[in-house]
Amino acid sequence: MNQIQNLSPEQRQAVMVQAQQEANAQIMRDMVNKMATACFQKCAGTSGDRLDNREQGCMASCQDRYLDTRAQVQEALQKRQGSL
Repeated sequence: MNQIQNLSPEQRQAVMVQAQQEANAQIMRDMVNKMATACFQKCAGTSGDRLDNREQGCMASCQDRYLDTRAQVQEALQKRQGSL
């Protein structure tokens, strides 16, 4: 922690921005993993080793909803970063 005190204000700001970007990236990775798991559990049946047309449509709709949510989350995060 003492090392950050030795940084210039600009360097500290850059460290904070990088940390926030890394946190945001982790949030997005977690969301994609949750999306894949949730959509698969919701949509995949017992049709064998491939998704049938109904399952594929369900997966596409489910993923679209998650991606719309991701876009809203990302927009909120960007607004929050802008206010820092």
